[in-house]
Amino acid sequence: MLRKLLILLFVLTATGCATHVATSGRVVVRDDGAPAGLRFQERDRAMVEEYYRAGKRKKTLATAVRREQLPPGLTKHDTMPPSVHGQLLPADLEAHLSALPGAYVRVLVGRDVVLMHRNTRLVLDVLLGAIPE
Repeated sequence: MLRKLLILLFVLTATGCATHVATSGRVVVRDDGAPAGLRFQERDRAMVEEYYRAGKRKKTLATAVRREQLPPGLTKHDTMPPSVHGQLLPADLEAHLSALPGAYVRVLVGRDVVLMHRNTRLVLDVLLGAIPE
């Protein structure tokens, strides 16, 4: 009987059912190689605002801002409607922002910047009013 109990304990331990590992308590869920907690960093917000404050960029931005707006009430974990396309941030701005996993993009919609999954259009974060007037 003792032998069977030891074998059962070994099997449970080997499969991970009875193991206990001390951790920091932080849970990270991954999707397509990217953490589900993917969001804009404060540094990124400041870089976006500074980029669009430059005078020469205001003229090109003005047309984009008038064309599209985020749907009212759009928040994290919503899906971006197919009717809203937005435009990718300029490459020279993206080069200075935090790196994103390949399936994620930042798009400019009106005066807001949206971080979303390229294929599913799942919104992970929104910088409301990130583009100064």
